[in-house]
Amino acid sequence: MGENVVSEKADAMLKGQAEIWETLFGFVESMAVKAVVELHIPDIIHSHGSPMSLFQIISKIDSPTDETDTKCLARIMRFLVRKKIFTVQTSSSGAETLYGLSRSSKWLLHDAEPSLAPMVLMQNHPWQLAPWHCLSRCVKEGGVAYEKAYGCGIWDFAAKNPEFNKIFNDAMTCTASVAMEAVMGGYGEGFGRFGSLVDVGGGNGNTMAAVARAFPHMKCVNFDLPHVIATAPVHEGVSHVGGDMFVSVPKADAILMKWVMHDWNDEDCVKILRNCREAVPEKTGKVIIVDVVLEQEGNGLFDETGFLMDLVMVAHASGGRERTELEWKIILEKAGFPRYNIIKLPALQSIIEGFQE
Repeated sequence: MGENVVSEKADAMLKGQAEIWETLFGFVESMAVKAVVELHIPDIIHSHGSPMSLFQIISKIDSPTDETDTKCLARIMRFLVRKKIFTVQTSSSGAETLYGLSRSSKWLLHDAEPSLAPMVLMQNHPWQLAPWHCLSRCVKEGGVAYEKAYGCGIWDFAAKNPEFNKIFNDAMTCTASVAMEAVMGGYGEGFGRFGSLVDVGGGNGNTMAAVARAFPHMKCVNFDLPHVIATAPVHEGVSHVGGDMFVSVPKADAILMKWVMHDWNDEDCVKILRNCREAVPEKTGKVIIVDVVLEQEGNGLFDETGFLMDLVMVAHASGGRERTELEWKIILEKAGFPRYNIIKLPALQSIIEGFQE
């Protein structure tokens, strides 16, 4: 009996050690994925139309040099095959290993839609990694990780840094595209009931462009900070308006906010929602929030990612967080939306509708 107890304890300690090793090197997978996205390797294989050897891939990499290291790439690909980012097979002659796209790497194509390649590049950029080193300081001292790293919040950093502003907006565009594909599939006809719609924090306007194409009768407004609107492209049927959602929101039948509320603390969210309430018709107006709804015991495809995103908010947002259904209910009620409805989507986000009565 005693030997069994000792054996169980030893086994538990060994498993614990293995789990910590894997956790402490968790960044390796993300960095390896970033490397192949930067090298356009998924695009190279996709354009080829079939699995490729390392030497074929190397020959297509932009601006290869005599120093290009095939062995280094082989080690990266071996790891990512193990992580099921790429597939592997042996050539018909048996002489070469051929790498192909998996269901995961198909999301890493630069010019495809939907794609998460811009998000990979943004989240793993050195600018975005520095605030993560401030998490323990946030616990000890309070405050915002981004401000500890750079002396300002992420929005001010983007406003002062055009290069980062582009990287950030590209990432937000790709995630908006992914989310809106699910939204249009799961809620699209709901937009058709409105004569006008404002996308608050709509970035470059791609979301409103999709809505305008589906519902040409609708007045579609893309609303964001002036420096964001300044670089937004022209979209047929979409008006770009610059401003500050903490001051006022353009009037419309309904307000759309996708992945905006999670950037802000509860007090700020209530301010934004109250401005939205002022912007929509009394009684019939509504807010349509596309955001994560955390489920503590959830085991769905995206539930784990929701909790990861909550820590991303600690690192990158000004007090932002992902929220449970109860937390959404509380801020909606405080802002004057006493009734709500949650619509699950085949996506990371859900739809939270807020009604005035």
